[in-house]
Amino acid sequence: MAARVLPLLVVVVVAAAMARAPTAHAWGKEGHYMVCKIAEGFLTKEAATAVTELLPGWAGGELAETCSWADTERFRGNRLPELSVHAMIDKTLRTIMYGYGYGDCHNTNGEKDMCVVGAINNYTNALEDSSSPYDPTESLMFLAHFVGDVHQPLHCGHVKDLGGNTIIVHWYTRKSNLHHVWDVNVIETALKEFYNEDVSTMIKAIKMNITDEWSNEEKQWETCRSRTKTCADK
Repeated sequence: MAARVLPLLVVVVVAAAMARAPTAHAWGKEGHYMVCKIAEGFLTKEAATAVTELLPGWAGGELAETCSWADTERFRGNRLPELSVHAMIDKTLRTIMYGYGYGDCHNTNGEKDMCVVGAINNYTNALEDSSSPYDPTESLMFLAHFVGDVHQPLHCGHVKDLGGNTIIVHWYTRKSNLHHVWDVNVIETALKEFYNEDVSTMIKAIKMNITDEWSNEEKQWETCRSRTKTCADK
């Protein structure tokens, strides 16, 4: 059942990209919550049941409540577990997806598969493999988090500016960097100026924008033919 979760999660994040809803690690708490809240509505009944069974008790049966967990753990300084032969996930959390194809997936040290697409593939494999030694609940929470991350445009950025982190800008009167503006500032301002600080209202507005050609992308994501990768690079 877990194998069917990813394609339906991935398509949903398009909505957030459409809304230009942007955090310095790819979306802040509100951004990740909105991505996953919309994603919940795209899950099949079978997938939704599988997700609910894997959620931790503190999530209250809501996937969206877990989608910032990875950042929270990192902020606390917790050393997150290694997944497969790649690298420490706490390092992956700080890695931007450099380049546009999966073949370009590496970190600043040139280590292959150290990017957000690599993390999506790794955690999907962990969920699909019932013999995996990795905790399936944590794998689900990481997967939901990274699927959100990959849709922040600057996670397909350039090594030279660390995905916009070294580009200093001013968001109105606030000094920031380009990556953080996309991650946090745009969402915060939109919530305040247009949605009366109501995340639910903003979510409804985003969902209304899934129209025309955007509304058909779900089927494209579901037709991923690869059995070893997730097609997340596309």
